[in-house]
Amino acid sequence: MTSNRWSDLDRPPLKAAALKRAIVTPGGLWTALDVVDSTGSTNSDLAARARAGAPEGTVLVAEEQTAGRGRLDRQWTAPPRSGLFFSVLLRPSEVPVRRWGWLPLLAGVATATALARAGGVDTGLKWPNDLLVTIDGEERKTGGILAERVGDDGVVIGIGLNVTLREDELPVPAAGSLALAGAKGTDRDPLLRAVLRSLAEWYAEWRAVRGDSDACRLRQVYAAGCATLGRPVRAELPGGEAVTGTAVALDDDGRLVIATEDGEERPVGAGDVVHVRAA
Repeated sequence: MTSNRWSDLDRPPLKAAALKRAIVTPGGLWTALDVVDSTGSTNSDLAARARAGAPEGTVLVAEEQTAGRGRLDRQWTAPPRSGLFFSVLLRPSEVPVRRWGWLPLLAGVATATALARAGGVDTGLKWPNDLLVTIDGEERKTGGILAERVGDDGVVIGIGLNVTLREDELPVPAAGSLALAGAKGTDRDPLLRAVLRSLAEWYAEWRAVRGDSDACRLRQVYAAGCATLGRPVRAELPGGEAVTGTAVALDDDGRLVIATEDGEERPVGAGDVVHVRAA
């Protein structure tokens, strides 16, 4: 039997027309919303649209990604319609470029807030872009965020969330899903609407204060939900250098500040941060 959009009744397709009516409204941030059955990467596709002149607020959603990407070019795969895979285009011209590093953190706060409200599941944040849930007392990654600069004035933010993945479908043991975390709601339509509305609210507040993370309380809220702060970490930096110590703060540009054993405080803005288990 040929697989189609209704082949798994536990995973119905998104209601594209209803989503568009709910999200694309006069005067709102979101200006266009398209849902495609399958694509390689929503970030790559939306970046191409951005270069062709797509307006701020364009949203691209895929029922399946065949070449989804995470940070450091890691692959992101999941069965069709088992999660939310989408990208949004922002053009924060009012905000100094040095503050754009807050955008993936802002997306994390907005997503975690929406999942708590619409899905009834507590979601933690691992700096800079992972979304964590607790399953059987263990932290597991249920989502990720990838922000990419496009041209001089654009940023494409991709968000991937495992919603209904079962244990035998997880790509790695450290992965999780909202369903496995006991979410009260796993209907993807209200979850997507909640995330996009939360993202629009946080982005409007951040943009209104020209990216000042303290004035819009972004730094405080992120820190409160960040599972990385206060823990031993190892940051593997581009070029092969590693920094170990305790994650103690976020600086003005959204970088993670690590207090090393020799008393130095190192801000880290790129690389891979690993939570180190205490001995």
